[in-house]
Amino acid sequence: MKDLGGWETRIDEGEIVRWRESGAWRARTIAEDARDWAVREPDRICARTADDALTYGEALVRAERLAAGLWGLGLRPGDVLGFQLPNWLEAVAVDLACALIGVVVVPIVPIYRGAEVAQALADCRAKAMIVPERFRNFDYAAMLRGLAPSLPDLKHRIVARGEARAGEIALDDLMREGGAAVPWPAQRAEAVKMILYTSGTTGRAKGVLHTHETMPRSLERCLDHWGLRPGDVSLMPSPVTHITGFSWGLEMPFYHGVGTVLMERWQGDEAVALIDRHGAAVTVGATPFLAELVEAAERAGSRLPSLKVFACGGAAVPPGLVRRANACFANGRACRVYGSTEAPMVTLGWVGDGTADLAAESDGKIVDYDTRVVDEAGAAVAPGREGEFQVRGPALFAGYADARETEAAFTADGWFRMGDIGFVSPEGAVVVTGRKKDLIIRGGENISAKEIEDALHRHPGVREVAIVAMPHPRLVETVCAFVVPAQSGAPDLAELARHLERAGLARQKIPEHLEIVEALPRTASGKIKKDTLRGMIADVVSKRAVPA
Repeated sequence: MKDLGGWETRIDEGEIVRWRESGAWRARTIAEDARDWAVREPDRICARTADDALTYGEALVRAERLAAGLWGLGLRPGDVLGFQLPNWLEAVAVDLACALIGVVVVPIVPIYRGAEVAQALADCRAKAMIVPERFRNFDYAAMLRGLAPSLPDLKHRIVARGEARAGEIALDDLMREGGAAVPWPAQRAEAVKMILYTSGTTGRAKGVLHTHETMPRSLERCLDHWGLRPGDVSLMPSPVTHITGFSWGLEMPFYHGVGTVLMERWQGDEAVALIDRHGAAVTVGATPFLAELVEAAERAGSRLPSLKVFACGGAAVPPGLVRRANACFANGRACRVYGSTEAPMVTLGWVGDGTADLAAESDGKIVDYDTRVVDEAGAAVAPGREGEFQVRGPALFAGYADARETEAAFTADGWFRMGDIGFVSPEGAVVVTGRKKDLIIRGGENISAKEIEDALHRHPGVREVAIVAMPHPRLVETVCAFVVPAQSGAPDLAELARHLERAGLARQKIPEHLEIVEALPRTASGKIKKDTLRGMIADVVSKRAVPA
């Protein structure tokens, strides 16, 4: 059905009725939740950073003022606003303000640069964009100024924590008292609330549509399964512009009353101090976060007694790391989880008595999703046999911004193709063994191999190139380039890096290793055998790691 903003979603009236009658959907928005918390507990802290804090009452005041400012700029229900903010408290106000007036938010991770930002803003037809003036020595305001001429829909450039130049607006000015009077519009909870761009196999990021109903459902299941309750605190090191950081850092405090401690920059020793200082009960993060938290806790002599759960996912999680973490934590359980931006938390980690091995060796227990495993022909495989995971459920996304991609991603009978290969054990444990999607998951961030390949094919020294995942001790995976050079001569790694930087790709997408080869291995049909290439570079890395 068509959304208010013109987005074609897979949700129909029958599904709305079914999920609401079952209690899976709430028929309310985060704006209503924020108003309720501000009335009930205005002085309770909902979000904090290392040196600042925000109460429920303050959050609503800031959000209403910003909403009035955005309304005065002409933003209306169904319009789109992008933001590329770090883990700052301003992001809380941005999310709530947009919900108050029905504006769709598009979080964009700060590591993205011109090419990725331009594609996302153009695709969603964003009318406004909020960026920091500078962050980590990068000038975001200048980047946006450079992109503006190519984005005809972008009417308003808003700058946080910095000076607004001609044609720009300071975020602080929009949040001052005395903005336009807002006739607070009625909201539909099944409307699209957020579009999150995630890398796919096509090289072009897909816009994932989530509603006011899908996001809180996933979080509610976490609360129940892990024994969390209102008043607990989460530590959130993941970017608030990533599905994990957005849902736990910006939304969980208002949906379910679990406050958040936002980390602007991950640092293991600081994370230990924050968990102990604020009694954090839960955190969700990628493999490097868990490894470095355990190392820091061991250095500090802390067993993190307040921590109930560390849910680890987004990339391969070594069983030994989970066991080491669980030997360190006094009362908590580290566990593996499985999901995606489209299907958050398909599994939740094993936390009960007698499940330590399952927590370490599997990717979690299916909770709240119907899941099936199918072969290449789409037929269900026998229990314990490998196949592709397909899912459906109330937390599943509402479709892609491009309706054609939605159609391709779902089966005729309504199941979402996860693109991952694995099996379900007799105990009901999910074990992911591989990916059909040609993605590299670097520290929990999806990187499209094809996007990098497309850019490198424009280099005069590259005749052919294949990008694959390379094992990395900290990030789990990083980027490796196999290049067949042109006759003019083989480029080196530094030259390829400069070429990709000029193309506007984020630094995280630049290959960290280069292999020059005479030819790429291919199947009989001519497809590049990336499994062979992954095995080759894994062998190189393993030999390099063996001490002489």
